Amino acid sequence: MTVTNSGIQYAVQIITKHFGNLVAKVCETLLKSGPLNLGALIRSTALTPQQVKNSLLILVQHNCVQPFTQESKAGLKVQYIAVYDNILHRLRFAKFLAVVAQELGDECKQLVAGLLEHGRLTQQQLMDRADQKSKSDSTEVQDVSAAQENFVRLVNARFVERCPAPEPLLEEPPEQEGPKKPRGKSAKMVQVPETIEQRVLAAARPMEAIRFLITTESETDDPLQKSENNFSSMGVGEKRKFDDLDSEEHGSNDKGVILWRANFEQFIRCLRHKACIESVRARHDDGAAVVLRAVLKATRNQETKVKTDYSGPLKMDAIYEEVMDSEACPSLEQECVRAHLRLLCGAPLVTGEYEDENEDVLYSVDLKKIIELLQNDEVESIVLKRYGKDAYRIFRLLTSQSNAGRFFETDKISEMALVDKKETPKILYKLWKDDYVHMEKLSLTAAKQSQVMVWKVHKSIVWEHVLDEMYHAAYNLVKRYDHEREENKEVTNTPKEKRIGELEKKANRFLAVRKIMASSLLKLDDALMLFHDF
Repeated sequence: MTVTNSGIQYAVQIITKHFGNLVAKVCETLLKSGPLNLGALIRSTALTPQQVKNSLLILVQHNCVQPFTQESKAGLKVQYIAVYDNILHRLRFAKFLAVVAQELGDECKQLVAGLLEHGRLTQQQLMDRADQKSKSDSTEVQDVSAAQENFVRLVNARFVERCPAPEPLLEEPPEQEGPKKPRGKSAKMVQVPETIEQRVLAAARPMEAIRFLITTESETDDPLQKSENNFSSMGVGEKRKFDDLDSEEHGSNDKGVILWRANFEQFIRCLRHKACIESVRARHDDGAAVVLRAVLKATRNQETKVKTDYSGPLKMDAIYEEVMDSEACPSLEQECVRAHLRLLCGAPLVTGEYEDENEDVLYSVDLKKIIELLQNDEVESIVLKRYGKDAYRIFRLLTSQSNAGRFFETDKISEMALVDKKETPKILYKLWKDDYVHMEKLSLTAAKQSQVMVWKVHKSIVWEHVLDEMYHAAYNLVKRYDHEREENKEVTNTPKEKRIGELEKKANRFLAVRKIMASSLLKLDDALMLFHDF
């Protein structure tokens, strides 16, 4: 979906909160203008060259901006593009850490926390940070080999990945000659990402063969590892500087350094899987949720993108084995597992002649349908709270028929949704006025000229409108929280034992408001992910 002005405002507010106004100004310029080179960025922001360079260093270090090289009339030119999704992910760090803690334990969680805090680190810096953390937390010195082992587990689970190329060359997309369009497999081969941001990120992403490759210390002949060992002498808290940014060769001094970062894509994939599992549990039962979790766990590494429509195909034996290994397994029989799979998958994929016991039957869960049902529920709940039960029934009726592209007359809607005929036009007008339904007037040629209003829901348009409203609400919530914190600065700076009388009342009020706002933002972000990330 297109990023709206409200979405940009929300992203800028996040950067302001984390890095200050100067960095936010540079980021806002990139979000609104698209890719810019250093000179254009300096002119657009009216900041000094050093202020822009320092801001870019921070944004690149924390994966919010990606530099890339593009050919122009003047030759190769380094440009910078804001990575919108990574900016939003900054408010999801607590969710990411909870995922790691649940799957791999608290020690792995501490390593990921270091990457989230610093953006990019070498493997040695991660080990040093873990060692410092253990010394400060207890008298026992953490075993270095244990930290190394946890790092390997994180990489194998794809929660940590090598950083992208510092300045990938962005090639021009292939041009289509004439009106002819490729068909079949050739269409997939020449298909390019839709936006320049996607193209840049695809060009910068390391090949899968090295994206999760760990170089061992014993490989001393590897020049990349030697560079990393030299670089690792830098303290964990130090900010890395790139002296050649003046020549727009950002990061070139560190091309031989192996830097690691958190793999946001994998975290979002895990959260998407969790949302699907909980949805299936609510709609069906625990057994269906256990089967879906087993399928997703077994096929997670087969997924090449987050918004995949179907899980990877699996045979019944592989699924049943995964179900049996599950700690949450309620002793499901194989036939019961097969029944749940039919419910989740519809018709299975068959490589041979279909039989219930055929070993060639492959099952693939329709994840897109599960997400669409969740999105329907979310929008319908908004309509229910905002417009009432009658509007909810009308909207649900139109949504259920949206894929068929059918329009309905007002009287037909009243009859099918069981809503009073006098109230139906009023409700439809309210929904139309707020962009929740689409209306068209049809002229009927009869004895008398007349017009009939027909209605339908364009889901893609409504969903984008709902997402924009969520961005606006999240922006206002963050702004309100910052205002409350500023208003209560005196209270928060006062020691707890000295908060008496009026100060104590203010402190209790602020703590209650903060808790409500944090909970509201958490739920709102879940909805944002449902429409933007899932």
